[in-house]
This record gives sequence, structure tokens and C-alpha cells, in this order.
Amino acid sequence: MAKKETKKIRIIPLGGLNEIGKNMTVIEYDNDMIIVDCGLGFPDEDLPGVDLVIPDITYLEQNREKLRGIVLTHGHEDHIGAIPYVLRSLRTPVYGTKLTIGIIENKLDEPENELSYIPELVTVCAGDTVKLGVFSVEFIRVNHSIADACCLAISTPIGTVIHSGDFKLDLTPIEGEMMNLTRLGELGNKGVLLLMCESTNAERPGYTPSERKVGQTLENIFVTNKNKRVLIATFSSNVHRVQQIIDISAKCGRKVAITGRSMLNIVGAATELGYMNVPKNILVDINDIKRYNPEQLTIITTGSQGEPMSALSRMAFGEHSQVSLGPSDVVVLSSSPIPGNEKLVGRIINELCRKGVLVMHDSEQVHVSGHACSEELKLMQALTKPKFFMPIHGEYRHLAANKELAVTLGIDESRIFISDIGRVLEVSRTEARFNGTVPAGRVMVDGYGVGDVGSIVLRDRRHLAQDGLLMIVTAIDEMGRVIISGPDVVSRGFVYVKESEHLMEDVRKMAKNIIEKHLYSWDDIDYAHLKSRLKDGISGYLYEQTHRNPMIIPVIL
Repeated sequence: MAKKETKKIRIIPLGGLNEIGKNMTVIEYDNDMIIVDCGLGFPDEDLPGVDLVIPDITYLEQNREKLRGIVLTHGHEDHIGAIPYVLRSLRTPVYGTKLTIGIIENKLDEPENELSYIPELVTVCAGDTVKLGVFSVEFIRVNHSIADACCLAISTPIGTVIHSGDFKLDLTPIEGEMMNLTRLGELGNKGVLLLMCESTNAERPGYTPSERKVGQTLENIFVTNKNKRVLIATFSSNVHRVQQIIDISAKCGRKVAITGRSMLNIVGAATELGYMNVPKNILVDINDIKRYNPEQLTIITTGSQGEPMSALSRMAFGEHSQVSLGPSDVVVLSSSPIPGNEKLVGRIINELCRKGVLVMHDSEQVHVSGHACSEELKLMQALTKPKFFMPIHGEYRHLAANKELAVTLGIDESRIFISDIGRVLEVSRTEARFNGTVPAGRVMVDGYGVGDVGSIVLRDRRHLAQDGLLMIVTAIDEMGRVIISGPDVVSRGFVYVKESEHLMEDVRKMAKNIIEKHLYSWDDIDYAHLKSRLKDGISGYLYEQTHRNPMIIPVIL
């Protein structure tokens, strides 16, 4: 009787499932472990004051001796943005293509991301294979909205795992070659154990249009607005889009100014590494744009997602020190809103329209996605012919839509696994099943603090945002058992004191009665109990009077 195989691959997503962003997946076999991607996410409305969200890496820290390296599919923030934070506690090699590593090097040069050691950043090319413990990782060229994107073929002792990364099929890419369908087909013929395939556009039928389509539309915008200044907001990482804008501007005799920190960083890195070709004397400093007439200028900016502190947002609200917008401007939002950013983008558009600016947005003509639609996702599955299938990279509806595509291609539902962050999928040569969980979740980055904003802090922030704050300040004489000052009532975000004098006076009297009763009733003053009595008594009264629950903070001196 053949001996039953006991060794299995463990697939552990730590981000990127049931959410957009924060992509990170652990692949583990025996005493070896690798990480695929290391991204960040942006905060939702339920995370007030939070700057960024990164994956919880507790499991990685607990198993750091197994970690052989981080392999990256491409240079977008949702795939590399957490690298500076993860490398603070995990010293491990990082592998990526030239542009991806270049962007990371720029990030690590920033003072807030400086490490106490020199990290091992290894540059690879599409077609290269790196050996990481028992794993061999092959980088396979794909098309995406950033240059140098790859999917990964990961050879393990029990079979090949393919991680698609983000991809689309672009038959006429701006630069470079089409995705390597031949190699994917070869791997499929040899046998693929598991395919992990992105799901972002799984609900969209057909094929994603080529990036060249955007270039044609943008050229028409320049031709029809010869007498206006053209401002184009797009993702800073889309170097092919930026290259097209620069080329069209040069063709139309315009100078180009670039604004926005991330845009300057990535364009600088892409130019230095040879991914962009900027004609001589075409770029001008943003501080020098007043030397040119509007029709002589193109401005490329960040802020296509409506981020409050972005360059475009500051322009829209008149807070940008170099650029003032008006009827002589055309603003093109060459992007589509990330789910959750629709309100922010709408706010920017409204403000631009108030200034008389011509705004072009929400059109397939000025933006194409970098993600595969349903037919391209089916092509990936058909080429690789996986035994098991896991949809990744998307909210649940996207994962479910990708699962349905797999079913239409003949993959049995019992071999398709929609997972969640922290959930462990164990895969052998013959079977796959979920088996347990590991620590996972969101770690909040707020300023220089990483992980110091937890559920209690967020609860207090939401409480303050919704109902405001009421402080009761008093000073007492412990020996004489008398109030010597106050109680004073301070309101912030609850009611305007001058318009609610009767309510504030009632609160002051109630606080005084509670304090005096406590002073006379107890042998020793129990400050914790006194504060609790003040909170309970005053919050109950305020809810009865206003149906609001402000945060009550007693301060007793």
C-alpha cells in the first residue's frame, strides 16, 4: 500500500481578500515560507484620523526563522506600500523587477521610512527564477497599469502554484511586450496545482481596452482645447499614461509641469531607470509656470481619487501655492474612483465646476483599467488549467464572480476556495481544504505611530465625531471635604454654550450635587467611583434632554 502523503502547502492570505488593497499572501511548506506582495490599504470612513492600514504580521513575526523572502508582483502601493513597516521587524530579502525595486528604494530614502540597517533589495527581470528555500519563484511578464508587472509561478515540492498578480491582456502595450501567454500555456500543460487569480474586474464582461485608447482620447482633448491650460490627474504609478501625456504635450508645443510628491518620485525613478523618455526641455518647474500662457502648459498632478491633501484637491479649494484654477483650464480625471472614494471625487468635481473649470471624467475614453475583465480571467484559467482555484484581490462580490467564471470553465465547485484573511488553505497533490486560522487583521498607521491606534481609540474618535465632548472640571479640598473651585462645564462639539446656558447651568448644579454628596458620604474619597457617578448621572440627564450621548470627562483636582 502506498504511503499517504502528509506534507502540504499552506496558503495564508493576510490581506487583499474581502477588501481592496493591503495585498499580502503567505505560502508555507514545512520549514520554509515566502511572502507574495506586501501592500497597504487606505482608511475607510470608520477609521477617523488614520493615515494608512497595513496587514497584521504577527504570524510572520512568530515564524520569522522560516521566512525566506518577499516576492513582489509590481510596484503599486496596494502591493508594496507596507514594505517600510514590515522591514522594521522582519529582516528578509525583497525580490522585484527594476521599477518595483526603484520605487521601494525611493520610499526607503524618505526620513520617516528610514531603517536601522541596509535592506537586501534584489532586482530581477521577467523570465528570471529565484530559489527561496524549497521554493523556486519564476517571474512571468504581464501587462498592467504600471511597467514591469509580473505574475509568479512558484514551484513547490508537491506542485506549481501560480499567483496572477494584477494583470490584463493588452495586445498593443505602450512599451515592452505583451504578457507571456506562451509560458503560462507551457506551465498549464505541465500541470498547475493551484491558481490564485485576481478578481477586481470579474463582474465586467469582455476585455479591458488597451492603454493606447486613452492616448487617442487625450490627444483629441488637447486638439479641441488649444486655447486652454490642460491639467490631467492620474495615478502616479501609471508611467505609460504619464509618458503619453508628455508625448502629446510635446507634439502640441506645450511645456509640462509635474506636481504632487508621489508623482514627482515615481516619474523621477521611471526616468532614471529608463522606463520613461522625456524630451529635452519639455519639463518646467511648477514654480515657473507663471512665465507661460495657459495654452502653452500641461500640468500632470496627483489627486485623481479626491484625497484631501493631494495637489488637485488643494488646487480645487484655492490652497495650492503655485496653481490657481479658472475658466481657462480643462481638468481631466484620467482614472476611475476606487470603491469608497466616490464622495471625495465628487467633492473635487463640484468645486472645480464652481470655478468655471471644464471637467472631464467618468468616461471609458479618458481611463482604462489595468485589471482583467471576465474574458481575460477565463483565458488565464484556460491556459493554466489548475487543479485547484482561489480567487484573490477583491471584495467578496468580486471573488464570487471569479468563482462563477471558473465554474463555467469546468472547474468543480469543490475545488474552488473563496478564502478570507487569516484563513489557512492546506493543499496536497490530491486534495485541498481549509484548516484553521492565524492572527490577521488591520494595523493602523497614524502619523509616526504604527499599531498604537486600536479599537478603543477608534471608538472614542467616532464617539467624539458623532456626539462631541463635555468636560466637568472641579477642585476639592480633601481635608476640609469642600469644593474650592467649580465645577466648570466645558463643551466641545456637543452644544454651543452661549446658546445653551440653561442646560449647562443644570449640568453644573447636578455635578456639584453629586460631588458634595460623595464628599460627605465616604470616609475616604474614592476618585474612580466619583468620576463614574458623574459620568452616569450627567450622561443620563443629557440624553433625556437632548437625545445625545457626548463623551463625559470629569477632571478632579
